[in-house]
Amino acid sequence: MKSIKILILFVLLFFLVACSKETNSKEHLGQIYRIALESIMEKDTALDHNKKFIAIDMSNLNDLNAKDKNDILIYFKEKYKVPVMNRTFDELKAKGLYNKDTMVLEGVLLKIEKVDYKFNNNVIFTGSKYRSGTGAIGVESTVHFKDGKWQLKESKVDWIS
Repeated sequence: MKSIKILILFVLLFFLVACSKETNSKEHLGQIYRIALESIMEKDTALDHNKKFIAIDMSNLNDLNAKDKNDILIYFKEKYKVPVMNRTFDELKAKGLYNKDTMVLEGVLLKIEKVDYKFNNNVIFTGSKYRSGTGAIGVESTVHFKDGKWQLKESKVDWIS
């Protein structure tokens, strides 16, 4: 009987330790979204040719606070050495950054359409990189917590136009 109690105690202790390794993804959203957006930006670099800006559509990133959004914009500006802005496609058109004759943006537009938080320290993103109607890609990326930090687990192109 005593050995059964010890065994149960050991099993409970094991589960408590295993569960304590989970981290709250909501506390690191700025970093997680930056990694996901970077994974989209790195795909199909031909879309980047002669880009004059990077626009990130943050209109549906309601989980992010203003500081996290600003930190992401600064990161992209410093890394890619072009102006970076928080704009939707319609806002870019209204600002004259879309050539109506060629139907091409003067830069690239990154957008995250879907976010799925998984219980096992994984966050799955579905997003896109847009330059024109015939120059765009859809990307699915998984960001996970491993070795004490958030990092890209995998990223793949889902569609190409």
